[in-house]
Amino acid sequence: MENGGEGGIGGVVKKPRGCYSCSKKDFLPEESFQSWANYGRALRETGKRLGDRITARSLDRTELNEVRARSGHEMRRNLSWWDLMWFGVSCVVGAGIFVLTGQEAHDAAGPAVVLSYVVSGVAAMLSVLCYTEFAVEIPVAGGSFAYLRVELGDFIAFIAAGNILLEYIVSCAAVARAWTSYFATLLNHHPDDFRIHIPSLSPDYNRLDPIAVAVTATVGLAAILSTKAASRFNYVACIIHLTIVVFIVIAGLTKADPKNLSDFAPFGARGLFSASAVLFFAYVGFDAVSTMAEETKNLARDIPLGLIGAMTITTVCYCLLALTLCLMQHYSRIDVDAAFSVAFQAVGMNWAKYVVAFGALKSMTTSLLVLAVGQARYLTHIARTHMAPPCLAHVNASTGTPINATVVMLAATAVIALFTNLSILSNLISISTLFIFMLVAVALLVRRHYVSGETSTADRNKLIVCIVLILGSSIGIAAYWAAGGEGWVGYVVSVPVWLSTTAYLWLRVPQARTPKLWGVPMMPWLPSASIIIDVFLLGSIDRASFVRFGVWTVVLLVYYFFIGLHASYDTAKASTSGESPVQA
Repeated sequence: MENGGEGGIGGVVKKPRGCYSCSKKDFLPEESFQSWANYGRALRETGKRLGDRITARSLDRTELNEVRARSGHEMRRNLSWWDLMWFGVSCVVGAGIFVLTGQEAHDAAGPAVVLSYVVSGVAAMLSVLCYTEFAVEIPVAGGSFAYLRVELGDFIAFIAAGNILLEYIVSCAAVARAWTSYFATLLNHHPDDFRIHIPSLSPDYNRLDPIAVAVTATVGLAAILSTKAASRFNYVACIIHLTIVVFIVIAGLTKADPKNLSDFAPFGARGLFSASAVLFFAYVGFDAVSTMAEETKNLARDIPLGLIGAMTITTVCYCLLALTLCLMQHYSRIDVDAAFSVAFQAVGMNWAKYVVAFGALKSMTTSLLVLAVGQARYLTHIARTHMAPPCLAHVNASTGTPINATVVMLAATAVIALFTNLSILSNLISISTLFIFMLVAVALLVRRHYVSGETSTADRNKLIVCIVLILGSSIGIAAYWAAGGEGWVGYVVSVPVWLSTTAYLWLRVPQARTPKLWGVPMMPWLPSASIIIDVFLLGSIDRASFVRFGVWTVVLLVYYFFIGLHASYDTAKASTSGESPVQA
């Protein structure tokens, strides 16, 4: 069923309460948690409530008005396309090229890591287009969580929300630990010289990194104070960063040896795509920019220019830098911790490693800043729906920023950054990111082809079958690849199914909605292509990472069935009955 959402049609939003303290009512204010008897009754109704939440879909106006109003104060609309573009460039370039290029060139792809970046870049650009349409049409801080609530319902949105939060926490932790590696290089030390070794812990978790924790805390303070001030600092820092990128390319190419490319793809196509899956982490960040839509001045102009511009600049930078690194040093000798600094040292330009290390530190600092801003806004909107404690939705009146959400997210980031090895973090990020991007592409197909009350039953059923076949054929291709299939049989079956289904959707299922301001071109081909590429890259990630992903999903479901389901159900029912829900 289509639910009017939690705003209530004709409901009045009252002055929020529970925003400023940390009492029990700020964490669990809903009716189900006011007594043990109420909670017991809620648990007995879990099946009924789950059925309601699975079929309930929010509305655009609900997300834009009633849900947003639960923060108590508006975020300030003071960002332009220039701000958004540099936020995207600083976050994405900082988080990727200096963190994982050396690792994947050395261990997975060799010089073909350049093509791995191209594959990941194409997948990311397709996702950028999907995000852009949603961000223009539903400009709220919740980003993909809000988009999925509107199109795929509360339950799917919650599963995505948990993975969004995991993506951002782990992304920040990975960049913070890489920050320590380049800081050590700047001081002529090994990264482990600045980490505390605890032999009793597992090898993947026994190098404690206090510097990563300190950097995370400092960046969090900047994110709390002002988004616009952070933006001004960010694009000045970006100009410095791009200058250093140009320096690395020019200086590195003066020491280029084409012989280093002779063994271009030593690990074959499997290594190339395996690296692409991991390097998708390098493009994490543009979705953080979509969470700033609520603070953007001109939606139709600023969001497309900002997001697409950032992704174009980023992809070009990645390919040039990866090619330069592989020309400077044979892939087998590339350092996995501080690849560019060590490469300059190896070719006799010892002084240049300090320039590179400084540039890496600056870029990773701005990357952390943008991730901190984005992750807090995701949590803010999730808390507005009461799937997380509503006190986390509060926006401070003086700073115009979500302080509570920022503090909580960065505290979680600091704990992960303190303990966890970078290789574990990067694979886990890629799974969560690809999973979410795939869901957003599915949601865009639903948005364009289905409107409740307008789309006929026959067209709705055609859409469902088409989406199932697109997902099924994509999974079939990915599974065949992951199983090590060397022949063409699996592809000969799955690829035509994907092509014919997408063509049928294009020709035989009418679009039910036209974007008001900006829309993805070539519908439904681009979202369908995004789905198949994202799913294929998921099939290239190692089994251990999927086990960790599965454990996290189980944790999410336990929380949802015992807390999140009942909180969001009570909030929705209070809104649709004309009552004002307890707000953040």
